Amino acid sequence: MRNKLKKDLGLFDVFAISTGAMFSSGFFLLPGIASHYTGPSVFLAYLLAGVLILPTMFSIAEISTALPRSGGAYFFLDRSLGPLMGTIGGLGTYFALMLKTAFAIIGIGAYAAIFWEVPTKIVAIVATLFFMALNLVGAKKTSAFQKVFVIFLLVILVGFIADGLFSIFTSDTITNESINKQFTPFFSNGFGGMFTTIGFVFVSYLGLTQIVSVAEEIKNPERNIPLGMILSLVVTGLIYGLGVFIMVTLIEPTAFANELAPAATAAEQLFKWLPDNVGVLLMSVAALAAFASTGNAGLLSASRYPFAMGRDKLFPAILAKIGKKGSPVVAIFLTTALIIVFILVLSEEGIVKLASTFQLLIFIFINFSVIVFRKSKIESYDPGYLSPLYPFMQVIGIVISFILIIYLGWMPILFTSGIIVIGLLWYHFYSKGKVKREGAIFHWFALLGRHQYDELENELMTILKEKGLREGDPFDETVIKSKIKIIKDTTNFDNVLNIASDYFCRELDLNKEGVLHKFFQSIPDESVIALPGILVFHAKFKSVTHPSMKIVISKKPIEGAFPSEDYEFKKPIQICAFLINSDENPKQQLRMLSRLLDILEREHIVKTLLKMNSHREIKEFLLQNERFVSIKLLEGTPQDTMIGKQLKEIQLPKDVLVALVERNDKTFTPNGSTVFLKDDVLTILGETKSIAKLYKEYMSYEIDKLDTEETT
Repeated sequence: MRNKLKKDLGLFDVFAISTGAMFSSGFFLLPGIASHYTGPSVFLAYLLAGVLILPTMFSIAEISTALPRSGGAYFFLDRSLGPLMGTIGGLGTYFALMLKTAFAIIGIGAYAAIFWEVPTKIVAIVATLFFMALNLVGAKKTSAFQKVFVIFLLVILVGFIADGLFSIFTSDTITNESINKQFTPFFSNGFGGMFTTIGFVFVSYLGLTQIVSVAEEIKNPERNIPLGMILSLVVTGLIYGLGVFIMVTLIEPTAFANELAPAATAAEQLFKWLPDNVGVLLMSVAALAAFASTGNAGLLSASRYPFAMGRDKLFPAILAKIGKKGSPVVAIFLTTALIIVFILVLSEEGIVKLASTFQLLIFIFINFSVIVFRKSKIESYDPGYLSPLYPFMQVIGIVISFILIIYLGWMPILFTSGIIVIGLLWYHFYSKGKVKREGAIFHWFALLGRHQYDELENELMTILKEKGLREGDPFDETVIKSKIKIIKDTTNFDNVLNIASDYFCRELDLNKEGVLHKFFQSIPDESVIALPGILVFHAKFKSVTHPSMKIVISKKPIEGAFPSEDYEFKKPIQICAFLINSDENPKQQLRMLSRLLDILEREHIVKTLLKMNSHREIKEFLLQNERFVSIKLLEGTPQDTMIGKQLKEIQLPKDVLVALVERNDKTFTPNGSTVFLKDDVLTILGETKSIAKLYKEYMSYEIDKLDTEETT
């Protein structure tokens, strides 16, 4: 079984990891250095960099909601362009993340030295080991620590910006003349200098994409990933632009260009309403929190790359080992060790350009990957978020990244080339013989008459199953309305198929021969799925407006030959499930099918269903989740107030529905005029909170009763 990580992270966790990974050197160190290339317009470069990363952000959001897997860019490139590109992308992004993380952690040591006489690199190593310990106890605990960092940081930075803007526009000491002097010349090196600066500060936004490396651990990724990334970009872009604008306005240009702590220097002229130097102290503490949050999030994200590559056999399998706390232990140890090596042997200069250049190259590949996945026509590629303006958005993202790489210069380009060569050699001598898969690009080629890799579709189907249903998918409704046939005597396949086809003819007004043709003439398209003891039939029709399901359960093994000689399965078969949907919504059909398969693949499923004689019990088993409760109306219990009343007379929460009533071993769907009787069993669907409330109100007495009996 594939190693699985726990889904512990929510929307605010996504926001905190992404935002925390962006605020460190980008705000507290880089502005002054970046102004060398463009002068006072550096604040504009920050804003433009935030805008120019949008195309890639949209592409990453689309792929990550389709493939929420650890490994981020590596996994995307591997499954779209193949394992060779996955190796290069994964290795390069891994090193870029570690370099950026090492740089941020060194910042902790540098700022700590302001308050205490301590060796910078020793402090950085201790901090790295502390973050390692946090990561070992799981992503949720790591994220909890991250949220504290981010909340504190945002409070300080918002205060800095509010006080700065107030001082600039209301202070008598800051005049229009002095501001004009600060901002002249606005572009010190023309538009070429502006493009160089945008490429240089691009690294400040790389945290935006780090979140996808922990996508597998995010709850409801189809909502939380794109929304968390957008919120993070908006907040970060505004703080960068306004914060650097304040620094440029308050600090003399020559001094600003050589300033390694511009935020603290600007704070000296602000926070006049606080005691002396408290403003500087606050900004210094905020800087420490920022470097710590980047170091923490960086280690969390970076460690998922060797984990994912180890799971896919591109790296040694030991790197995919998961500890008791649900975290990739060996990958975290390896990443920690390498970061410590970088801290000890590398200088700070040039790291930013190196990290930015390779990340921009990865952005080119990711934008191209969206085009590849869309062109591959793989049905199980089912993103919950679609990039707007496809494919123009992706082409724009590719062009932007290419231009910025050129302006960053030859040294980082040579470094990037070196990483590519290392990736090629590693894949050729280590991974090639161990990996037997290709990317979605082969499916694109297949449309042109060339080879494709079928196992990719199976993997995407597995991912689809793990993601579950999307909000609005009518699976529960389809189960409630489904018809179940329990056969106690001996039967054969012909009888079972006639029962199902007759039902769909009446329910969906379909032609019987057409139904059978869909099920059996499309065997190469896998319209029948065999599970132990179970056959699942699925088909799509143009005339169908809503999904429909029929389930046949035979107490004895189904006899006779299967109608299609092209299909093989192991007997005995005792359960046949039939699912039909509209061909206008094939993605929904796949999600509902994957949900049904997830249920029917449970251990001992056949024995469990064969023991059930009630249609309600069977449907409730298929509905198993936190959104339903089953209540029996008994006298002397809290629910006896429902006995003798019509459904419309009963006060229930607005977001719940009485979906089924079982009475005298028969199951039916009630309406507003249905009168409930003693011993009726109600199946109620609804939102989780309302269902929990109903359970507590009507069912808790049973738990109290059991506790009393056990005590007695």
